[in-house]
This record gives sequence, structure tokens and C-alpha cells, in this order.
Amino acid sequence: MSVRQLLAGLARAVDAEEHRVWALQCAHALGLEGVAVSLRWGAELVWFSDDTSARLEDAQFTLGQGPFSAPPYQVVDLSAGETERWPQFAAEAQALGVRAMFVWPVRAGGVRFGSLTGYRLTPGPLTAPQAADGLRVADALAGRLLTWRPDTGESAAHDGPGAAGAVDLHWVEVHQATGVLSCRLGVPLEEALVRLRARAFASGRHLTETARAILEELPP
Repeated sequence: MSVRQLLAGLARAVDAEEHRVWALQCAHALGLEGVAVSLRWGAELVWFSDDTSARLEDAQFTLGQGPFSAPPYQVVDLSAGETERWPQFAAEAQALGVRAMFVWPVRAGGVRFGSLTGYRLTPGPLTAPQAADGLRVADALAGRLLTWRPDTGESAAHDGPGAAGAVDLHWVEVHQATGVLSCRLGVPLEEALVRLRARAFASGRHLTETARAILEELPP
């Protein structure tokens, strides 16, 4: 299926809550293995096609480094010297078998509010049409995400997909644990998040697992 056909079916896929299936098909149409969308410069993962995409975003968020910071961007070979500015992330990505990454801005006009990140298991650049199609996908997702709102009806018992069916708040527990640490340690939220990231990195656990452990320590 072509990118044009997939974009035409985006609203239908979201309404049917098949956005992860759509994202995987879209990744393959772009010549990639998977894609993910993060908002606020990597501070919230809202849409991903597969576990590897999610783990790449987790690594960028935990380490505070990676290609998400400068879209559009092509990392054509993660083993090359161009990744010297974020060596820890490059090592994490390579451990997942990832050899190339590509990032496009998710934006509204001139305002960027997120990133679309794709990965591939083999090194090498995208073709010019693939790079252009990636930008079209990012723009289409920007429009979809801007129409999303949390479901405020009686059925909204937990965080997750909103009324537009387009968003999963993957790092809710991270933000909650950051607030807990901020109160417990008497430090600003920014410092609490840094400490949470450091704890996750030192323990070798995912950021979400570390956050969940902190929340489980709270009294019922």
C-alpha cells in the first residue's frame, strides 16, 4: 500500500482504533521497520508501531539524547562517527539491532510540537521520495493529534486513547513518579525528572519500570 493510500485511510484507522496497525503499514511504505511519535521534544510518547519503536523513544527520554532533538534528520549509520554527540543512545539503539534512524518534525505551521521517528535494521539513507513522504506523514499526524482530546465522558476510567482514538499516553507513570520525587526530595520537577532518569539508567531498567516501582511504594 502506498503512503498516499495510507494517508487517505488515516481517519478510518484511527476511528477503528487500529492506529498501531496503520503506523506499521506506514513504516513499511516508507522503507522502515517501525515509527513512533513523541510530543514536547520527546517528553511524551503518544503513538508507536512496535516494541522497538517504543524502546527507542524510552532510551531517548531516559538518556536525554538522540536524534529527536534536531528534525528533519537522517542517521544513516549508527556505527559511524556522526553519533559521537549521543554515544550512549547510539549504543542502546545498536543493542536493539537498529542501524539507521530518521526524524521528521510534527508541526503546526512554523511551530514544532513533536517528532516522527522511524528506524531501520540496515544502514543507508532514504531516497528523496521516501524523505518527502515522511514529511507528509508527519504533517498528517500533526493534524490528527491536534484534533485529539481526552475522553471526558463516564467511560473515561483511565489514561489512554482519547475521543479521537489517536493517542496513548505511554509515560503517564513517569510524570506521576516525577511529581512524587519532587515532593519527596523537595526539588523542582526538572531536577526530579533528571534524578528519575539517572535511577533508571543506573539500574538498567526501563524508565517506565523505574517510575512504576516508585509509585508502588506509595501508601494505598
